[in-house]
Amino acid sequence: MLNQADPAERVFQALAVPSRRFIIERLSNGPASVSELARPLDITLAAVLQHLQVLEDSGIVRSEKVGRVRTCRIEPAALQAAEQWIAARRAMLENQLDRLGAYLADHPDASDRDESTQQED
Repeated sequence: MLNQADPAERVFQALAVPSRRFIIERLSNGPASVSELARPLDITLAAVLQHLQVLEDSGIVRSEKVGRVRTCRIEPAALQAAEQWIAARRAMLENQLDRLGAYLADHPDASDRDESTQQED
């Protein structure tokens, strides 16, 4: 079950859709109006607005309306929750691989034994 209170969960959910990732890519080049964001996408303006709402709810995008123009910009700090989650998983996996490497270095015949057992089968 998804934990919507978890900032990383909201970021991953927001980034799960290709159109939203495209919007993020575009905004990483600088602020853009909703119509500028919608132009290259093959979806309706209403769909773009829905995607932007999800991105805003996750904190990745912030928008400001001046007159009739809504300008969106990326909030890089919002991606830190996902970055921290990924970094923690990476550290855990690297630790496991380091321990495996140390074990294999201490027991060089362990991998040879596994290969000979497989050949006998």
